[in-house]
Amino acid sequence: MGREIKFSLVYRDMWQSSGRYVPTVTQLKEVAPAIIDMGCFDRVETNGGAFEQVNLLFGENPNRAVREWTAPFHKAGIQTHMLERGLNALRMNPVPADVRELMYKVKKAQGTDISRSFCGLNDHRNLRLSVEYAKKAGMISQVALSITNSPVHTVEYYMGVVDKVVEYGCDEICLKDMAGVGRPTFLAELTLRIKKKYPHVAVQYHGHCGPGFSPASMLEVARAGADYLDVAVEPLSWGKVHPDVITIREMLKADGFQVKDLNMDAYMQVRSLTQKFIDDFLGYWIDPNNSHMSSLLVGCGLPGGMMGSMMADLKGFHGAINASLRAQGKSELSLDQLMVMLFQEVEYVWPRLGYPPLVTPFSQYVKNTALMNLMNILKGQPRWTTIDKDTWNMILGRMGTLPGELAPEIVELAKQKGLEFYTGNPQDAFPNELDKFRTMMKEEGWDCGQDDEELFEFAMHERQYRDYRSGAAKERFKADLEAAKAKAGAPIVIERPVVEMPKYDVDEIVRKYPDAVPVQAPVKGQLMWQVDVDDASTAPVAGTEVNAGEAMSYVQTYYGFEEVVPAVSGRIVAVCAKQGDRVVKGEILAFIQKNQ
Repeated sequence: MGREIKFSLVYRDMWQSSGRYVPTVTQLKEVAPAIIDMGCFDRVETNGGAFEQVNLLFGENPNRAVREWTAPFHKAGIQTHMLERGLNALRMNPVPADVRELMYKVKKAQGTDISRSFCGLNDHRNLRLSVEYAKKAGMISQVALSITNSPVHTVEYYMGVVDKVVEYGCDEICLKDMAGVGRPTFLAELTLRIKKKYPHVAVQYHGHCGPGFSPASMLEVARAGADYLDVAVEPLSWGKVHPDVITIREMLKADGFQVKDLNMDAYMQVRSLTQKFIDDFLGYWIDPNNSHMSSLLVGCGLPGGMMGSMMADLKGFHGAINASLRAQGKSELSLDQLMVMLFQEVEYVWPRLGYPPLVTPFSQYVKNTALMNLMNILKGQPRWTTIDKDTWNMILGRMGTLPGELAPEIVELAKQKGLEFYTGNPQDAFPNELDKFRTMMKEEGWDCGQDDEELFEFAMHERQYRDYRSGAAKERFKADLEAAKAKAGAPIVIERPVVEMPKYDVDEIVRKYPDAVPVQAPVKGQLMWQVDVDDASTAPVAGTEVNAGEAMSYVQTYYGFEEVVPAVSGRIVAVCAKQGDRVVKGEILAFIQKNQ
């Protein structure tokens, strides 16, 4: 009998690679027994990523969701794991060290066994605390390498990262092939090197289908010594998600590996329940394109799950682009033509930005820069005319060291703008904040919760947590669901909202934040905020830091983009306009609480 290969069901990622939401805790508790009865899984991915944030968007408590969802797997002896983003933890922007440390304490107490930690730039400095805090909390520390295909991402490059995180004390390595562009032979060589040098370190492979390499990659890494493979189940397997456990299990079995038996009756039950959840409401936010693989992803290297956000962004600006083309006497472009052009621009932009692995949030930064370049080019303006604040933070090293060299034109552009490159440890730029949030919870009359879990959620997702506590999130979701059902022509069976959706009130904002400074639109046009990397571009969350003199958003006019530049540095406390809104000159877009 050959060596055993074990499987992890990435039930969370299945959903979040397919659409916007994940099942509710009631639905997750319903499917858990059937997953256990399948008998072939040693691990299940239960939370992390955007899981907690999505629960808040439902208007539900994510702490209850994690505790109740992980409990049956623990009882059955199945390990649970979460995904976290190193410096960014469970959100899209950097998190103070004390909030990061609390995250591991909370998630361990809630029943999460393994922390899968990744840095989108593979900067080991951003992973050191992840390893340290996970181990301190009693979790298994698994460091994920963000896999991509470029001239700088060699086996030696990745082994350099492995050497450092093993030195820090991590227990396992995951090959996180988020776009599925890792070449099978390359992944096999990397796996072999890791297992040869560190035989005590378990290796887990996570590969999305995307361009179609992943089944071959799974076979090759298994032959090279991998211990675990991440898989999915129908109806959400394949496409741009993950390969199905049935196929991968049979492939490995035929190759002589030992694999656990699979209860097909239980598989069909999981399949049926997953479809039931889709039909119930989750399908309204699943992009049909995510059910298809695409060879177009080989060249640009973008994760397949971004197709939905890309198309949403392109649709949002399609009309403006064609209007500009008509004004220039040029032919209009279809969405398909724009998509191909965007892919090509990503291929142009990516190496010039230092080859950041195209994973959250850096995939969005590269895509967004390419989108802005494309729009400017089509309007007869030069590339690099518009680069958003978050992308500049990446370029300047504030989020970690880029794998490759920046193009001279980008370095020169930074010099022209008077921007300085940061060489320190990224974590040092974000001071501790737990005491501040503890004080704010006391002021609100909120309890910090069991194991300080409510304090953690508030500090990690301030705006979403406030909306959850007020009831606004639940009513907003009900309204969104009602609109989605109406658009699909489905029967509307939900109750009308009974809580009035919050609208911004200038007087109330000024009363609550007397020192807050308004930010106003400089011109008339269409508002484009900084991007949300989980979905189509949206407004920033409360608590987002902005700097005086640096663009915090843009207004698209007929002639191009005008920067929205705050007069003070501080944190956004109120957002008064949505992504895509038509705004007039002088209209208040947000309020900023000035730094003291």
